[in-house]
Amino acid sequence: MMDGHATELPWLWAGLAAYALATFAAFRSVQVAHARSAGAMAVRGQENAVLTLLVVGVALLTISLAERWIRIGHGPFVNLFELIVSQLFSLGLVYVVAYWRFPVLRPTSVVVLPILWVLGLWVLVLEPTAVPNPPTYFNNWKWAHVGFGKFFLAFCLIGTGFAGIVLLRRVKRLAPYLRVLPDDDVLDNHAWRFMLLALVFESLMLIAGAVWAQDAWGRYWAWDPLETSAFINWLALGMALHIRFTYRVPTLWSSAAIVGLFVFAFFTYFGFPFYSEAAHKGVV
Repeated sequence: MMDGHATELPWLWAGLAAYALATFAAFRSVQVAHARSAGAMAVRGQENAVLTLLVVGVALLTISLAERWIRIGHGPFVNLFELIVSQLFSLGLVYVVAYWRFPVLRPTSVVVLPILWVLGLWVLVLEPTAVPNPPTYFNNWKWAHVGFGKFFLAFCLIGTGFAGIVLLRRVKRLAPYLRVLPDDDVLDNHAWRFMLLALVFESLMLIAGAVWAQDAWGRYWAWDPLETSAFINWLALGMALHIRFTYRVPTLWSSAAIVGLFVFAFFTYFGFPFYSEAAHKGVV
């Protein structure tokens, strides 16, 4: 049953609505850029609309998280509902800063924002049940582990945005709308720069997680399903970066690899912690 005292829900719904409007504005910006009669000012106006709506969405989700934190007495990191809401906030925050600072990635919003809406639709079908914070979660290294993980996933998402543009250009009906964007090689180079940042933060995430595990469970590593999956993800990302920077890889294959890495990271982050009996599930 839905918690009747979940005062954070109206703010959550409003934040998701702002993300939805930003998604429509993102597609509109691509349509405006496609129109030959449109000028730079018109495109910039649509991009500013996307930026404004994203900022509003992040602000509303911040209020939602704060309301829940105050209500239940701990951070939103225990059950799946809390994890998805916190990811909608952190992914949106990192992306909105990048969107503001790096104009070259603004067209990626037509890929990134629909991916965020996968999480948005998912959270709408979950119950906002409050779960007690496990004793092992009262640890400063947990905060470092979670924080590094959020940056890792956000940079993977941005890289996937660039890769998604390259792949969507192969769809005949969509190609005309994307022709005004930078060349595939330019998008591919930017994508792998963000994937390199993702590797840095995933490495920090694994290190911080090992230290937290030693404090919490008395071992640095136990090869539970989540740890194993995260380690495989780290190996795959490192190997992909090595291949990309060592050999001439066709942009189509390169972009497909980035999408595959993100999908694997997505299932690692949102699957194993809640569908395995590992300590990460928060039951100890």
